[in-house]
Amino acid sequence: MTIDLNADLGESYGHWVLGDDEAMLELVTSANIACGFHAGDPATLLRTCRQAAKRDVTIGAQVGYPDLAGFGRRFLDIASEDLTAAVLYQLGALDGLARAAGRRVQYLKPHGALYSACIDHEGQARAVINAVAAYDRRLPILGFPGSALLRIAADEGLRPVTEYFIDRGYTADGRLVDRREPRALLHDPQQVAARAVQAATAGVAESLCLHGDSPGAVQMARAVRAALTDAGIDLRSFARESPS
Repeated sequence: MTIDLNADLGESYGHWVLGDDEAMLELVTSANIACGFHAGDPATLLRTCRQAAKRDVTIGAQVGYPDLAGFGRRFLDIASEDLTAAVLYQLGALDGLARAAGRRVQYLKPHGALYSACIDHEGQARAVINAVAAYDRRLPILGFPGSALLRIAADEGLRPVTEYFIDRGYTADGRLVDRREPRALLHDPQQVAARAVQAATAGVAESLCLHGDSPGAVQMARAVRAALTDAGIDLRSFARESPS
């Protein structure tokens, strides 16, 4: 049994440092690296790509709304053609930095409010898929199970990859708890590790997600990796066979 462990990284900006990317890259198998629209400056993104390459961690482009002030967590009613262009812009930029680090972007994942919008918003989901199809149809799409994003990806012949958030609360109907609610984020490493083993064993998704900007993210990642290993579950990126 194998499972991927991904985390959102590269989200620091200038002198503002968010999370411990170096430590997280020792523990995850896939890195959702920001592309400069919701977070991350060019030097940070290049450094993160180089660190990921050094540790043989798969690089994914985490694309978002052009919303640095809101960290990409505010919905933008953006025209489809503009969103497609914005995603293409971000993909190309991060892929260029990844190439400079000796690697390539090997999958795509929307960030924050764009990720949430792509669960039900057909227009925005299709705009994201159109960008990936225009850039490189071999790139897998990482997203929420049952989302419009993954359904459209499959319809268009792209590879959809499901993920489960082990450090986020879920509602009774299987949606993520709003970040403004008290139980939206989980912080207990042992609780998160137990959820990871349960999800991996049950085959809930192909990839497990931790947020690199969460307090205690490194401690949670260590606990998760140890628990999965102890359970006989190998950690391996779902995108290992993607473009290199």
